[in-house]
Amino acid sequence: LAAEDAAYEDVAVKFWEHFLFISNAMYRRGLGEGLSLWDEEDGFFYDVVRRPSGEQKPVKVRSLVGLIPLLATAAVDYRVIDRYPAFRERVEWFMQNRPELAGNVAVMRDKRRPDRALLSVVKPEQLQRVLRVMLDEEEFLSPHGIRSVSRAHGERPYTLTVAGVEHTLAYQPGESRSGLFGGNSNWRGPVWVPLNYLLIEALQRFAFYFGNAYRVECPTGSGRMLTLDEVTTELSRRVAGLYLRDTAGRRAVFGENELFQNDPLWRDYLPFHEYFHGDSGQGLGASHQTGWTALIAKLLQQSGQQFARTRSKRERG
Repeated sequence: LAAEDAAYEDVAVKFWEHFLFISNAMYRRGLGEGLSLWDEEDGFFYDVVRRPSGEQKPVKVRSLVGLIPLLATAAVDYRVIDRYPAFRERVEWFMQNRPELAGNVAVMRDKRRPDRALLSVVKPEQLQRVLRVMLDEEEFLSPHGIRSVSRAHGERPYTLTVAGVEHTLAYQPGESRSGLFGGNSNWRGPVWVPLNYLLIEALQRFAFYFGNAYRVECPTGSGRMLTLDEVTTELSRRVAGLYLRDTAGRRAVFGENELFQNDPLWRDYLPFHEYFHGDSGQGLGASHQTGWTALIAKLLQQSGQQFARTRSKRERG
């Protein structure tokens, strides 16, 4: 509820209802039509194509489409909800009277911490499965953040035939291998800072609710089990690495541009590129995207704060 202002209570009720209806559309439960975007076998969300004939087919591309449902998550201080009886009453009415809608979302209240609640279109068991893919370095997890398309599609491109025309999507981490996309591959593999920022924030909200008891393997296959807070720290560190100097004194954003890497007149002037190479982290596209890539400043701040806390703990003991 915006700034806990009662004037927004009606708006909050409307957003709550939209939240339920959109989730129902994703899972297609209770409607008797359509395919769910959630694939139980793969443990991932996919687009679905519906043709004029009514035939429907999942588009099994490992892309940000499968990760964006994580963003529809709110960790709530239930004491705030208790102060707005009309909103609470509406929530409880839907939970009791529209189970075909309410059953699509995770609405959890921890008995051990009754002040905290979680609203999400992704349930805890689904979160584990989606993160297993997202945190796999052979799929989404790059040295510099989350890719827009899984690296697995480099060796296994996805092909879809519609009306006799074959369409293929392959992982392209940087510049396009054809002129079809105007010289860049955009959403076909590169790292985008705004989506990384939103994913990190979403995991922070999950961490607020689950605490340290909920752990996932990061990177997948490493045997290294981290709390969700620690996962957000790791993701922030990787994305921040786009701009920070490595042990050789080089910044990933500058790639092989030796003038920007080494010249004292240029090396400390940092551009805000539109997106970044999915493997090397080199800046690509427009170089002045302060409208979203400037979010890197917040991630650098968070990384610095986490580093300071870790160093303080180490020094104390």
